[in-house]
Amino acid sequence: MNDVELTIEEHDLAHTGVIVVDHGSRRSASNHMLEEFVCGFVGFSDFEIVEPAHMELAEPSIGTAFDRCVARGAKRVVVCPYFLLPGKHWDEDIPALVAGAAKRHPGVKYMVTAPIGLHPMMREVIASRIDYCLQHVDGGVNECESCQGTGRCKLQG
Repeated sequence: MNDVELTIEEHDLAHTGVIVVDHGSRRSASNHMLEEFVCGFVGFSDFEIVEPAHMELAEPSIGTAFDRCVARGAKRVVVCPYFLLPGKHWDEDIPALVAGAAKRHPGVKYMVTAPIGLHPMMREVIASRIDYCLQHVDGGVNECESCQGTGRCKLQG
């Protein structure tokens, strides 16, 4: 595994499905960003079964992603909210949607992980984003992947 050690045995990886779930948006560009992230995660991790999902407003839904994981051989499914902080979606909505999807697949175990939140690496992510955006407004680099073409990354006032 790249830079991250897992305690999951090799044979378990082949039967572990991972669903990375965000809120979902009416904007297809936002939903596409999750798909791009998941593609990058697939290349980074040793998990063989990884699917994107949106909690609402867009496909694939959590149910669709869960079905896809099982169809690809998952015997357990780990749902990772692509959310910063805990809240109602993490506490109630996502677990209910996952439980509903799991009912269609008796014997498949599942869990919902904690949101990204207070993970120690978030400090590095925030610092990196701020540094990059400041470099952009100073003319040193192009807009980031989120702001590209929007003209939003500029100092105001």
